[in-house]
Amino acid sequence: MDRNYDRLLVVGDLVVGGSWLRSVLEINPDAYEIATSLDCERNAGKVRSKLHGLPFLVKDNIASADRLQTTAGSWALLGSVVPRDAFVVAKLREAGAILLGKATLSEWADMRSNNYSEGYSARGGQARSPYNFTVNPGGSSTGSAIAVSNNVVPFALGTETDGSVINPSMRNAIVGIKPTVGLTSRAGVIPESEHQDTVGVFGKTVADAVYVLDAIYGIDGRDPYTAAQAGKTPDGGYAQYMSKAQVLKGTSFGIPWASFWQYADQEQLDTLLTMLEVLKGAGATIVNGTELQHPEIVSPDGWNWDYGTVRGYLNESEYSYITVDFYNNIATYLSELSNTNIRSLEDLVQYNIDNVGSEGGTPGIHPAFGSGQDGFLASLATKGARNETYYQALAFCQRTSREEGIDYALRNGGKKVDALLLPPDVAQAVQIAAQAGYPIITIPASIHIDSGMPYGLAILGTAFSEATIVKYASAMEDLFVSSGSAFQRSKTKPTWSNYLDRNLPVPF
Repeated sequence: MDRNYDRLLVVGDLVVGGSWLRSVLEINPDAYEIATSLDCERNAGKVRSKLHGLPFLVKDNIASADRLQTTAGSWALLGSVVPRDAFVVAKLREAGAILLGKATLSEWADMRSNNYSEGYSARGGQARSPYNFTVNPGGSSTGSAIAVSNNVVPFALGTETDGSVINPSMRNAIVGIKPTVGLTSRAGVIPESEHQDTVGVFGKTVADAVYVLDAIYGIDGRDPYTAAQAGKTPDGGYAQYMSKAQVLKGTSFGIPWASFWQYADQEQLDTLLTMLEVLKGAGATIVNGTELQHPEIVSPDGWNWDYGTVRGYLNESEYSYITVDFYNNIATYLSELSNTNIRSLEDLVQYNIDNVGSEGGTPGIHPAFGSGQDGFLASLATKGARNETYYQALAFCQRTSREEGIDYALRNGGKKVDALLLPPDVAQAVQIAAQAGYPIITIPASIHIDSGMPYGLAILGTAFSEATIVKYASAMEDLFVSSGSAFQRSKTKPTWSNYLDRNLPVPF
């Protein structure tokens, strides 16, 4: 990583993250002091890690026990005090990285509304992609991705419940890693669902993202789900698996065409199929037709986390357990805060009603929240009851996305493939990975001619297969760069299209 970030502490937020892109919500007032201390360590010969002295941002739903706020972009939690750093923040501080500040996001990580402006929060305003100011910039980890894409910081953290790391990564032409649920602790993270939440990483290269992943993963007693990684993570971390293009020779990658690829637009298909030809030229075998056992679970009309209900089966809907989880998980998180009267989802709903002008708690009042807070209301209606519908929906979504989904496609009828390749702009593909809780990486591919927005190529594996997908993602990145192909970040520079048309909302 390039350590020449001296000027970013001043320039980043005031010029780039401030009135234009709004990637930065708040700057850490102690950043200079921390940086000076870490420079002294380096001058004394102490270097903690490859991240020593590098600034980073975290999404504003990841707690830091300092003078920064942690609010999920809402005024409701302004002034609240968290009990401790989130586990991942503490790990990065130990590695010598400098928490520069909090990144903007889609308020409440898109949980509060189902008709909203992606990348908008009451505290942070509308975050915008440097590629096109009038198009969905990707969310909900919007500011984290934009800040990395636009060189405000070399890396950032975000969170994903369903697409919120991979979507903004590919829409800002950077590398995003969404780890297996349970590889990175969620302790200290404002939650949505304990079954799908995970902390992910943004970097400009696979290497940058992997160095950060190595710093933050691990078992944490405050997050019982992390116990599942015991015996499934490599000694020495994941950076040792980064590879060159030569390792692609003899590999095989599956293409779930009917399940996902058919839903990509023709321009993207043309580009991604050309990328596959480059992979074949490097010795990889591309296996078409590696499908989910039940492709009917994939919405043909775009991302929809309530697609089970659309099909007439409430007990087959991701939304049926996400709404229950949120009701319970948010109460647990709020119970640890001090200096706030917000203790429950009921309190949040009432706050948004009482502050309708700034928080838009009622439909038709605020342009960024067209449906008000219907997501919160749907969760509130459940009262957190883990009833038969809850357990049936959870079991159905996990089974059809895991053993009868991604794992079924990887087995390929006995002719196993090394990983699945996906078009991440087809959000349904990322949704199935989210339901499974499986790891996925996206690397830059190209820019769409019509919208000017980037899209990527994603590599998907089974649970705790980060070593495998890091190996192949880094090899593909090396291949596309070393061969001088068009499929690399340096060929997808921001265009700042429509920068004078700063409309709100940004269409989803």
